[in-house]
Amino acid sequence: MALLLGLVIFAIYLFRNTTPQQESSGLGRATSAYITVAAFLFGALCSGVAGYVGMWVSVRANVRVSSAARRSAREALQIAVRAGGFSALVVVGMAVMGVAILYAILYVWLGVDSPGAMKSTDLPLLLVGYGFGASFVALFAQLGGGIFTKAADVGADLVGKVEQGIPEDDPRNPAVIADLVGDNVGDCAARGADLFESIAAEIISAMILGGTMAKHCKIEDPSGFILFPLVVHSFDLVVSSVGIFSIRNKRESGVIGTVEDPMKTLEKGYSVTILLAVLTFGLSTRWLLYTEQAPSAWLNFALCGLVGIVTAYAFVWISKYYTDYKYEPVRTLALASSTGHGTNIIAGVSLGLESTALPVLVISLAIVSAFWLGRTSGLIDEAGNPTGGLFGTAVATMGMLSTAAYVLTMDMFGPIADNAGGIVEMSQQPESVREITDVLDAVGNTTKATTKGFAIGSAALASFLLFSAYMDEVAAFAQEPFKQVDIAIPEVFVGGLLGSMLIFLFSAWACSAVGRTAQEVVNEVRRQFIERPGIMDYKEKPDYGRCVSIVASASLREMIKPGALAIISPAVVGFLFRILGYYTGHPLLGAKVVASMLMFATVSGILMALFLNTAGGAWDNAKKYIETGALGGKGSDTHKAAVTGDTVGDPFKDTAGPSLHVLIKMLATITLVMAPIFL
Repeated sequence: MALLLGLVIFAIYLFRNTTPQQESSGLGRATSAYITVAAFLFGALCSGVAGYVGMWVSVRANVRVSSAARRSAREALQIAVRAGGFSALVVVGMAVMGVAILYAILYVWLGVDSPGAMKSTDLPLLLVGYGFGASFVALFAQLGGGIFTKAADVGADLVGKVEQGIPEDDPRNPAVIADLVGDNVGDCAARGADLFESIAAEIISAMILGGTMAKHCKIEDPSGFILFPLVVHSFDLVVSSVGIFSIRNKRESGVIGTVEDPMKTLEKGYSVTILLAVLTFGLSTRWLLYTEQAPSAWLNFALCGLVGIVTAYAFVWISKYYTDYKYEPVRTLALASSTGHGTNIIAGVSLGLESTALPVLVISLAIVSAFWLGRTSGLIDEAGNPTGGLFGTAVATMGMLSTAAYVLTMDMFGPIADNAGGIVEMSQQPESVREITDVLDAVGNTTKATTKGFAIGSAALASFLLFSAYMDEVAAFAQEPFKQVDIAIPEVFVGGLLGSMLIFLFSAWACSAVGRTAQEVVNEVRRQFIERPGIMDYKEKPDYGRCVSIVASASLREMIKPGALAIISPAVVGFLFRILGYYTGHPLLGAKVVASMLMFATVSGILMALFLNTAGGAWDNAKKYIETGALGGKGSDTHKAAVTGDTVGDPFKDTAGPSLHVLIKMLATITLVMAPIFL
């Protein structure tokens, strides 16, 4: 599909307009087309490799964690964290290296900044294909991975736990291997590709905005403003490594009661990472963003970075509060399970809806604060207008993602711990070992939920930047100002409605894909229990491979329809309204309608993703809380109601929710790449 889309992009760029800057530098349509397609395919390849690395490490680490759990909880935690850290550092490192290599090649090949050639401030616009390629693969990885893992999980739980009354990850369950494989596919591969895409898109959009601002302000050496994002994320690799290695094995006893809460240990590492990120961010702004035109501007931008870092911490804390069973929301949800399945569902939905409020307030405050700090930095354009607002928001996004490697480490830790628990159960280890992996697994559920909250927050800021970059690009191609979109125009309002509708339709298709595939798994597991009665007495072995093949083929088949919807919608809407605008005398109508579509889709997508992720995570941990012995413990009616809630939440938190924040960034990058066909 990437190759097919590459051909479409090539055709668009061959027949599109060129900007005055490209014409003056001699960059023709064919050269521009080749560069964009090559960047797109390179971004898609790097994103795929990032996901593969996550899985490769996870399937080698899980057995080591389960072995370490026989000796000490702290050792198991350290191995899981370092394995996740290795994957995370590779993913972030690849995002930085990919953009840096592409930038360097184009800089040398096009002879940038030499007389008659392209200026360095215009070069970042040629990199948008890389971000699009990364988001394209991330969307399919997240969709396919989510369908795979949750269909297997739902099928395994409904028949195994509810109907047969056997424990989670019991080797007698025919779907248990598919479930464990799914944790790697849905969380390691998909989240690796997802955060790779987040960082790549944010770097490119910040480079575009930095270059644009430097050009408007006539800054003599704009390289600092353009390369700043690459330097920040390079420091991220260093500070996150220190945070990961601060989690040390002190050789305590393996008894849970004597071991510090794993979540507190992870939070200590995160605190170390944040402290170092603040210091390195301040140094980076002084080094690269100091300019004699506005000597104190670097300090304002350093404060923008601080706003982003605080926002990231707030998102992690809010997500933890709503999904960790140590806090009231999840305990209230667990209590609702004691009165039946229906009250569990009602409580979970209301918790998810409520959880959208605090993150939206935080993100709103961050955008306004960063924009104001950037605007008052002292940088002005030729007309004397302050111009640093958007770049301030870009710097805040960089601040938010300046600890991305450590946050991704906490996310990768989840599926590794989950798999370790499965291996311990399947190899019939003593109950004390399973207790250790259960605690790590519950913490892993919380860290996965916090990472999703972090990813949504960064997606909101990155989409705002990409939206601004899109408006800049439309202005460059149309050779007229394009600074605002009036939703009082009927066609523009319709574009907004279509954008919101796209989010709901995409979510519906993603959840129904999980439901259909889960039905196949349930029927297969029931069939095996009926036809092979010896499975329950360990006399016969289940056919694990059959369930794996069902979910693998279904996930590949089911991800095509929602993925195609995301890619085709903006292109079709923009092109149709461009034709309408041509006949009604509104030349920029197509671009305005797509801008409105993107704006409304971003707002709806952020709210929907927050609701789905938090509700799903809370349902999962309410079940885990009851399994610790609370409210009747495993096998009770309360537990069965909690399993139903967890089953409903599975497609929410691991398929539709994570896919949405990838979707809104992909919509932003696809409109950026396809902007010329809307004019």
